[in-house]
Amino acid sequence: MKAAQIFSYGTPDVLAVTDVERPEPGPGQVLVAVAASSVNGHDALVRAGAAKIISGRRFPVGVGLDFAGSVAATGPGVDSVRAGDPVWGTVHPREKHTIAGAAEYVVVAADRVGPIPAGMSSVQAAALVVPGITALTALRGATHLKAGESVLVRGAAGGVGMAAVQLAHAFGGRVTALARDRHAAALTDRGAERVHDYRHTAPDEIGLFDVIVDTVGTDLARYRRRLTKSGRMVTVGLSGPAIAAIAASTVFGSRRIRTFSADPRTAQLAELAEQFAAGAVVPVIDGVYPLADIASAHRAFGKGGAQGRQIVQIASS
Repeated sequence: MKAAQIFSYGTPDVLAVTDVERPEPGPGQVLVAVAASSVNGHDALVRAGAAKIISGRRFPVGVGLDFAGSVAATGPGVDSVRAGDPVWGTVHPREKHTIAGAAEYVVVAADRVGPIPAGMSSVQAAALVVPGITALTALRGATHLKAGESVLVRGAAGGVGMAAVQLAHAFGGRVTALARDRHAAALTDRGAERVHDYRHTAPDEIGLFDVIVDTVGTDLARYRRRLTKSGRMVTVGLSGPAIAAIAASTVFGSRRIRTFSADPRTAQLAELAEQFAAGAVVPVIDGVYPLADIASAHRAFGKGGAQGRQIVQIASS
């Protein structure tokens, strides 16, 4: 079988599609025939060597945090899914994998998959699974958004940003989006009341917000000052300065910056499926690439300015 792996850390050029032996599921595990995977920030960090605490220094390392496809086989003790079921899910984000989501087959724990919603293709599922879970966790778990509250989404045109705009609107939030001007129509269509081009708009020009969802990870201290007295800010775009800002906000202020690690399990995947079925959120896709050209998908992700996700298609769905 084919799998995307790296044998050294670096730019997208280090990505290789190699022939590997197909894994077999053990007790409590599921073998998934993967149809599609997306490019996540996690994947870029692992590839570049910025997550060695997870990936280590031994190669090869598999890439692809998420996947969508169908169950090929189940290990002993698994009765939640059966062969042929369409599923989406993620590999464990804090474990090293020699074979991950960007491969023809991947083995994961059974509680890391859930049924793909009716009417959704595998490509669409791969585009939504991580952004949708991340946005749900940010809005409901981390900031406890209430109907009528004002919400600012930074990096609103990306995968997580698009999902956050849609879900915040569905939950009754009054959404302001920061993105490039060319994304304004798409963001307005998905629920944003106001869209500002971050390149021409300073933080102190946009007002105050009850909730800020940050997917960028820069200038956190400046945006934290745009919170109301009871405001909450969550960031999913972590960098060295971002971590320092989070630490300072925890110590020195009530309007602290929160962060979290989205780690979807079956229950969270079911909640996301319900939101999709209700029309609250839809996947947004910027580009689709074959597995053999996964390096181009990573380059497109790294350029920024995309509208939605970069997808690696492994099989037709």
